[in-house]
Amino acid sequence: MGPCGRVLWTLLSGPKGRRGDTQARAFSLWSTLHRLLNPTELVSHWTGVFEKRGIPEARESSEYIVAHVLGAKTELVEWVLEEKAQGLHAMGAHGGPRILEVGCGSGAISLSLLTHLPESQVIAVDKEEAAISLTCENAQRLQLQDRIWIVHFDVTSERSWTHLLPGGPVDLVVSNPPYIFHQDMGQLAPEIRSYEDPVALDGGEEGMDIITKILTLAPQLLKNSGSIFLEVDPRHPELVSSWLQSRPDLYLSLVAVRKDFCGKPRFLHVQKSGP
Repeated sequence: MGPCGRVLWTLLSGPKGRRGDTQARAFSLWSTLHRLLNPTELVSHWTGVFEKRGIPEARESSEYIVAHVLGAKTELVEWVLEEKAQGLHAMGAHGGPRILEVGCGSGAISLSLLTHLPESQVIAVDKEEAAISLTCENAQRLQLQDRIWIVHFDVTSERSWTHLLPGGPVDLVVSNPPYIFHQDMGQLAPEIRSYEDPVALDGGEEGMDIITKILTLAPQLLKNSGSIFLEVDPRHPELVSSWLQSRPDLYLSLVAVRKDFCGKPRFLHVQKSGP
């Protein structure tokens, strides 16, 4: 989820406190509002709240958050399902797709792909113990623990990734990595700076540090014709395309770019096209 989607938790409970407690209070308030208001009324209510607090794209943000909290898929997951729909269903006949989901220390790893792809198996990787712990709790609560392998691992580490792939290469790699340009960190909205871990946001000078790390590792992780789905900054499609052209040894191609609900190009589909 992008910065707009992160706004809700801070507005409901303030910038302090443990993320799990924050989410519990947030969902409690949302549950109360949901009983009193229909989705259209909820959107109007939160649009007014966001406008008063000076949050950009107030209506778009409220529409996105209401849809997310009431059970809609996140934009990144929705696009993964759309882009790979036929292929994923075909994989289901042979045991289901194997997906590597790379987290980068911002709360729990999303379990949306598991809940929307009943046949899938997911390897979830994050470097933060707190994220791993919360993901384990969520997997048990949703009774998904038999379909997810949760690994404590730093994507920037020089250690081998072999132990992450006991069943061989995967069909998909999905990640919302840190992608904010370092010089833009000071310009982030106060609710994001107060609530989010800077490590989960700061992508280095051009926001590409973790993105290029994932792309460099991808050929070792993916099956032939496997795909990588990334959430990025709107400036990244051109940067990533140029970077991939400079690394023909990776056999990766940028095959599609999708805009977010604000019309900005922020989701990349990269595909492996060789050995």
